[in-house]
Amino acid sequence: MQESVVTTLFLPIALGIIMLGLGLSLTLEDFKRVTQYPKAMTIALICQMVLLPVLCFGLVVVFDLNPVLAVGMMLLAASPGGATANLYSHLSNGDVALNITLTAVNSMLTLFTLPLLVNFSLDYFLESGQYVPMQFKKVMEVFAIVLVPVAIGMLVRSKSPAFAARMDKPVKILSALVLIILIVSVTLREKQVLIDYAGSLGLPVLLFNVLSMAIGYYVPQFFNVQKKQAVAIGMEIGIHNGTLAIYIALSVIGNSVMSVPPAIYSLLMFFTAAAFGFLVNVRKK
Repeated sequence: MQESVVTTLFLPIALGIIMLGLGLSLTLEDFKRVTQYPKAMTIALICQMVLLPVLCFGLVVVFDLNPVLAVGMMLLAASPGGATANLYSHLSNGDVALNITLTAVNSMLTLFTLPLLVNFSLDYFLESGQYVPMQFKKVMEVFAIVLVPVAIGMLVRSKSPAFAARMDKPVKILSALVLIILIVSVTLREKQVLIDYAGSLGLPVLLFNVLSMAIGYYVPQFFNVQKKQAVAIGMEIGIHNGTLAIYIALSVIGNSVMSVPPAIYSLLMFFTAAAFGFLVNVRKK
């Protein structure tokens, strides 16, 4: 997979618009409530930083993936949740304030954890002495895409709550349309990639995606975390920032093959996350 207008320009702009819409549905009280549930934050971070890398490593070993693809999988596991997780949580009636807080915290922790995990993978699978530096600039870009539009949306709501309420449904519809456009455009552009690697990567990538969401959803509920927060954690852990993983594979490591697992994951997660959101909401009724 190569970088294109979709991944470098349209995707960030689209996600920024989506996050603006999410901000219209949030208030400061939403974030204050998150601090009242430190257990949810702690469990989510343990799942993200510990359980997911272990799960991914196990799948890579079981499926005996090509070493370069194995590093690409571990790079994906090391990436934080993306802004898309906030959108899906919003559409699935999850705790979006928790999602945004987790995205912010995970993005900061990634400054330290991603280089450690990726460098370990390079040494273990490729016996390479290559070093991946901390991508502070890219993490700040993630922060900008997620937090700045949300802050603007929240400001608009604080000044005009009636307008924000009227815009809630239209923005959800627009967000869904943007996702459909992204899915179609990326799928068409990466059709050959899917064909070339579907046989060796399809099942392990799909399992990693589905099991990630299952861990994020069921582990918190085992510890009596509210279902709305469990939905948010499931989305946060199951939807990785594939754009960040692809950027590091292409621009930092300089290996296009390593970008294939996060590219395929980024396509699959649109469908699996939609199914997950539908199922958890059906169970609520």
